[in-house]
Amino acid sequence: MDTMMSRVWAYFWLPETKYVIVAIVVFALLSLRLLPKERRRVGGTVAVFCVCLVGQAFGAILEALDYSRVAVMVHELFVIGSGMALFRLVAIFVFRSILPRVGIVTVRIAEDIIVLVVYAAFILARLHIVGLDPSSLLTTSALITAVLAFSMQDTLGNVLSGVALQLDNSLRVGDWIKLDDLTGRVVQIHWRQTTIRTRNSEVVIVPNSQLMRGKFTVFGRADIRAWPWRRWVWFNVTYDSPPTLVIQKVEATISTAEIQNVAREPAPTCVLMEFGPGYGRYALRYWMLDPQPDDPTDSAVRVHIFAALQRAGMQLAVPEQSLHITKENDAYRESVRRREIDRRMADLRKLELFSGLQEEELRTIGERMVYAPFACGDVIFHQGDAPHWLYLLAVGEAEVWMDLPDHSRQLFRSVHAGSTFGEKGVLTGEARRASVIARTDVVCYRLDQSTVEEVIRSRPEIAEAIAEILARREIEMDNFVRQFSGVPADGPATHPKAGILAMIKDFLGL
Repeated sequence: MDTMMSRVWAYFWLPETKYVIVAIVVFALLSLRLLPKERRRVGGTVAVFCVCLVGQAFGAILEALDYSRVAVMVHELFVIGSGMALFRLVAIFVFRSILPRVGIVTVRIAEDIIVLVVYAAFILARLHIVGLDPSSLLTTSALITAVLAFSMQDTLGNVLSGVALQLDNSLRVGDWIKLDDLTGRVVQIHWRQTTIRTRNSEVVIVPNSQLMRGKFTVFGRADIRAWPWRRWVWFNVTYDSPPTLVIQKVEATISTAEIQNVAREPAPTCVLMEFGPGYGRYALRYWMLDPQPDDPTDSAVRVHIFAALQRAGMQLAVPEQSLHITKENDAYRESVRRREIDRRMADLRKLELFSGLQEEELRTIGERMVYAPFACGDVIFHQGDAPHWLYLLAVGEAEVWMDLPDHSRQLFRSVHAGSTFGEKGVLTGEARRASVIARTDVVCYRLDQSTVEEVIRSRPEIAEAIAEILARREIEMDNFVRQFSGVPADGPATHPKAGILAMIKDFLGL
């Protein structure tokens, strides 16, 4: 019995066995500590190694029982398995821990190829040690390999294409690509195929050979944040609007508006692309930061374009086919206009600034109010701009922001529907002291300076009531500036009613 156990132990415990076990333990512990995401793979490899050790022991038992031929086959099979497990652990540690620390990132397919080459070399070496001639084995398998290669041309083409894609780094997981009419994000690159997930969460499997034979466009990468994607938004405007003015208004609006997912740099540009039948065809070219919400971002940009054109009194050109059943006469149009003016006058009566006006004065203002919509994020006017308009906010909400002497920007107050802003500049000629930005989509009506001046000249006593309101707001603004800067605002610390009234009379020549 002792003799048999000695034979088993001698056949099982090879000179290199203890070194292999030590290496397995060392690399397994290092990988578990440094690579927590690879614990499952490392644990599986160690389990395979333990199974191979048991198999080697079984081969040693067969040798002790004089089943030498079978024992050699079983023993060598499990020796090869244990060696492959060791090489796999070394590969995990080297490719996932050592190389990334020195700045070398190897694609998965390249790692697999290197490991396969090491496996093949190890297997051939073990076969040579046990007395088998690897050259005869290779010669015998050459014919089989040729037959398999001929019957698996498409599969091999896909495999080689997958290797080429990853080795030349032309395609990566996380890339946004466009292939023919397919647009989506690369989620996996396998040996045979590439998996693409579209924006509709559809999973599309594309053979790697198709990617290599055709062309695809990469327009975004996960590891490169500063990769904006240029988008085109098309719109048509009638020839009543000068092209230079259309381009100026649209570019100014999109450049200053706070639109999510639209890059500030490069700046958006508007170009006149062609002349159509009754309209000019324009394109706004802007840069999108994240390709995922492409349609919502395009929609937000179109909303801002539409609002900017409406404010400027420009009309979008659309194909029209209308059947007029009722002919509109002058009396009907006048009736519609009167109802609109009456509605505006009702809104004006609610405003503190115009509470002292008489009916005819309110009617004059109502007739001259200009419809001015703004999209959310639009800048209504900038601090320091010359005053041209007085604004009445009918729908929505806006914010008043101030650039302070310490170069910071602070929110002064919010303006709600039923309020006015921009009064002082129109009445005194003073430059805008703050910027006003649309917090939501808003509908404003604006009055030009000549209309306000005409109303005040007709009844100068109105100026006194307006001066009291403006003085109160001016004091609030000065206190706000001192709160953040510690120094008084430009000019006197406060503007009493008499001072504001003097400025109004002086500016209007009353």
